[in-house]
Order: sequence, then structure tokens, then C-alpha cells
Amino acid sequence: MNKFMSRLCGLVAIALVPGAGMCADRGCFDMERWDAILTDVRTSATAAGVDADTIKATLRSPNFIPSIVRSDANQSEFKLTLDQYLGRMINQTRISNGQKMRTVYPTMLGRVESTYGVPAHVILAFWGLESNYGAVKARHQLTDAFLTLMYEGRRETFFKKQLLSLMKTASKNKLDINDIHGSWAGAMGHFQFIPTTLEQYGADGNGDGKIDIIHSVGDAMFSAGNYLNKLGWAPSQRIVRRVTLPADFDLSLVDGKTRKNLTEWAAMGVTNPDGTPIPVADMAAGLVADLRQDALQESATTVDAASEYGTDTDIAPRPVIVAYLTYPNFYRIKKWNNSNWYAIAVATLADELK
Repeated sequence: MNKFMSRLCGLVAIALVPGAGMCADRGCFDMERWDAILTDVRTSATAAGVDADTIKATLRSPNFIPSIVRSDANQSEFKLTLDQYLGRMINQTRISNGQKMRTVYPTMLGRVESTYGVPAHVILAFWGLESNYGAVKARHQLTDAFLTLMYEGRRETFFKKQLLSLMKTASKNKLDINDIHGSWAGAMGHFQFIPTTLEQYGADGNGDGKIDIIHSVGDAMFSAGNYLNKLGWAPSQRIVRRVTLPADFDLSLVDGKTRKNLTEWAAMGVTNPDGTPIPVADMAAGLVADLRQDALQESATTVDAASEYGTDTDIAPRPVIVAYLTYPNFYRIKKWNNSNWYAIAVATLADELK
């Protein structure tokens, strides 16, 4: 505990989250709670079959990281419009780097596709958005991150589960658990898996008999392909289609949850952006759009045709609301990351990388 105690000396004046055991007036740290957490981890890991060396490495010099607690307490609210989000996530540099990675890893991408049925451009899109093709470097030792978040207490059960899963994966694959780094919330590797996802879907892509999604691009790609395959990825289907809606469209239907046959959407006036009919098939799809007022104002292109041409002809307004038809693969992406904007970004980048 010496390393931890030395770190603790610098924390005595820091007040973190109310109820987490930190006394704001005296700067005290609840050592009994901390020790109880470490004891519980040791007992639970032993019962789960984690080897003694991994348990010892995990608990040898645990650190409490105040910045992680602050990050968890101060998560910013998502405020970007869809167009702003896509502008931030999809740019020419990311597209060019994805195209380069396709030439660097053609064999591995081909193996992923033949094994799991997930096309190369889809794997590249996830890779690009999750870690900028591995360029984003993790800063936090995950054992410390999880112990800190367990101590904080807001989601203690969840983060204990993540730590035990990480320990089991390190034990099974003979990995140095103290060399595993990730985000403050526990996402790691090229595709930012959390430990429970890695434990369930991790796959050996380079044939060395172990799974290491941080240091092996092959393992990372195979794990991503396996995960998407288990989610039911349909390689022959697209993810979304950009469309426009009539000005009088019932926006209560644009919730991503209401699904109708494509023929039904077409009959309700959903068209391609250029006004041509959407392709129809025996497939259900939802509709997603940014319905906040500022976003609607940005995308609106309503033009009263009669007024524009100075006539009294009864011509309907042109379609005005930009939306996306969301196909089954869209909802599979949302099981990876439950965000409409993220799923549309994956689809957009994947189309660029075909």
C-alpha cells in the first residue's frame, strides 16, 4: 500500500463526490472502505478462477485517481446538432487514413470478412471512429480506474464486474494486467471495448493463442468482427439512407422506434433528397432526424413553389426535412453504442470507405 499512501498525501484537501467517503472539511479518505473493496476484489477474483499472479499484480499498488471521479461527475450533456456531430467525426483526414489502412491490412480485413461476414469498410469505419485507427492513446491504468470508480460508489457493481472481467481476461491470456490502459470509464484498445464485451466477444486474429486487443490489430479486428456478427450483421444491407420528408410529415413518427415497410414510407412522401422515389423492398425501417428547432432551421429548404414563380398554381411545397431511413444494421450498431448520431456517423464513414 506504500505507493497508494504516498499518492494519498496529495489528496487531503480535495473534496470529490458527496457520499463517496471523502470528507470535504477535513480531507479524509475512508481507508476502511478502500480496504474492504480490495478484500472483496481479492475474494471474488479467487472464486472466479483468476490466477494468483494476476490478483497480486492488480492489488500490489492500487491508486485512487481523483481526476477519474471528476470526469464521471462532470460528463457534459450532448449538445451538438447532427450536422455538427458529423462535421466533427467525418473529415477528409479520417477518410484518407481509413483508405490507407485498407492498403496496410488487406489480408486481415479480408479474413475478418470471410470469417464473420462484416465488410472491410464497416470494420474500418468503427476503427476510425473509436480510436482514429489506433492513433488515440489511452492514459489510465484500468485497474486503478475501476477501483477508483468502485470507491466512488455511484456504479460500484458495474465497475466491479468490469474489473473482474478484466482480471479473468488477463489471467486467461497471460497478459500483464498493469500494462492494460484505457479511458477513464474503462474502454480499451483499437475498438474501445469494455472488459465484459471483450470477455464475451474477444477473438484471436493473429493466431498466437491469446487475445490482446490493445497490442494486436488482428485480435482487435477479429474481435470487432465477431461482435458485429453475433449482433446479426447483414453484409448485403446498407445501414441508413438519407431522405427528405414533406413539410407536413407527422414528426411523431421520426423517433427511430416506429418501423414501417419501405412501401409505406414511400406512400407517406418520403423521397430521396433529389425528389426521386426511394427504393422499395419487403423490409421494415425507421426514421431518424435531428428534430431540435435549431437543426430544423438549418436543414429546412421549404419553398412555396407558387410564390417562387409568382403564380396562383396549386403546387405543394418541396420536401423540407432531412432525415435518415434506418435499416436493421443501424439498430445493430446501436447495441454497440446506443446513439443515433454515432450510428449515422458509422454509416457515413463506411460509405466513404467502400
